[in-house]
Amino acid sequence: MNHSNTPLFTALKNHAASNPVQFHIPGHKKGRGADEEFRQFIGDNALSIDLINIAPLDDLHQPTGVIEEAQALAADAFGADYTYFSVQGTSGAIMTMILSICSPGDKIIVPRNVHKSIMSAIIFSGAKPVFVSPARDENLGIDHGITTTSVRRALDRHPDAKAVLVINPTYYGLCADLKEIVELAHSRHVPVLVDEAHGVLIHFHEDLPMSAMEAGADMAATSVHKLGGSMTQSSVLNLNIKNGFVNPQRVQTIISMLTTTSTSYILLASLDTSRRNLALHGHDIAQTAIDLAQYAREEINKMDGLYCVGKEILGGEATHNIDPTKLTIHVRHLGITGYDTENWLREHYNLEVEMSDMYNILCLVTPGDKEDTIGILLKALRELSDTFFLVNQAHELIVKIPEIPQLSLTPREAFYGDTEVVPFKESAGRIIAEFIYVYPPGIPILLPGEVISQDNIDYIIDHVEVGLPVKGPEDRYIHNIKVIVETDAIF
Repeated sequence: MNHSNTPLFTALKNHAASNPVQFHIPGHKKGRGADEEFRQFIGDNALSIDLINIAPLDDLHQPTGVIEEAQALAADAFGADYTYFSVQGTSGAIMTMILSICSPGDKIIVPRNVHKSIMSAIIFSGAKPVFVSPARDENLGIDHGITTTSVRRALDRHPDAKAVLVINPTYYGLCADLKEIVELAHSRHVPVLVDEAHGVLIHFHEDLPMSAMEAGADMAATSVHKLGGSMTQSSVLNLNIKNGFVNPQRVQTIISMLTTTSTSYILLASLDTSRRNLALHGHDIAQTAIDLAQYAREEINKMDGLYCVGKEILGGEATHNIDPTKLTIHVRHLGITGYDTENWLREHYNLEVEMSDMYNILCLVTPGDKEDTIGILLKALRELSDTFFLVNQAHELIVKIPEIPQLSLTPREAFYGDTEVVPFKESAGRIIAEFIYVYPPGIPILLPGEVISQDNIDYIIDHVEVGLPVKGPEDRYIHNIKVIVETDAIF
């Protein structure tokens, strides 16, 4: 295939250049009906291709023209049999994977530290989650992925599971042996679905972890916008149909059900052009990102009180490989939290990190970085080190994450059940009917259907007080929580 071509983007440019008289949505009509300040800021070029699924531009819901051609090129670039564009982000692609495989009552094996979109899909599908505990890193205070051993144990106990879902890489860039997990699941005739939100570059460089398609997984939801240069909310869903577990027509039906009929052609065009850039130059731009990240890692590890995770962490079942472009920086020895660090960098250097937790910050190095941005990060971290090292007492690392709560009802039953509102501090022993999750990265602490423990309550309250971005409940301050109504016993 000729990856220099951009069939969709080219069609959009040609259509805009023909300057048609538009009597269709969007109502701004090439920007002339838009707010003038916004128009000047965004630019007429962008507004001229903010179009809809008219005949010359194909239709994402049933593509037969330039979108079909663009998706075929993307499939070739990602090593997939089929690729579908998502303008609902990777969340929409993840939900499509699960809804394409699972029916009401089906079991799906998932890590407990999943993104909330996975649990949303489980609620919509009526599936029953079989949770697997992720491997915990007691030195960094973070969770990694699930291991082959834990997947084997789950399959032994639940041989009727309809799918296994794996996160590869994790938010922090760590990977288990995905190929081994895929081979295990396939030996039990179970498909493997991969949350590959943070792994677009791994398709294009041999020194990065193995991609889901290369490992033989059946579906993978991949965020092109996170690391691959496309616009926010644009992602792809990659399919491998060789093992016979996936029906591409079913997938097309499901993704269409979840996708707006007013699809953004700006987002679609950014996927088309990002695919071109990755297919033609992906190895080189990945190499640049790797080199910049490795340089930054080496410099950070010379700074007092800071530690940036590298290949020395490898060797365990959950740490089979690492994406070096993820800079996980441990700050505990400065006597401050990751949240303190994030705020300090924002206030003193106008520098924003990807996320923070109790003991770490995460910085992503992408093809958008150059020596100058890395230099600013290093300058900021040197001052951070000088400011706090030996000034504060280093905190003892305490991983206080409670054990996985008991799932008393399926998430769907709890989410749609009869509920009442009670004070959160008094909710121990009740069945929660809402999500409580940390965003970023969107990992749930409590899921609908789980029994709230006092440990859960204490953990959430403690972390809210130190700045953990806890979200999810209808009461944003988490003073109150929705729980399942308990009916009185009949004697």
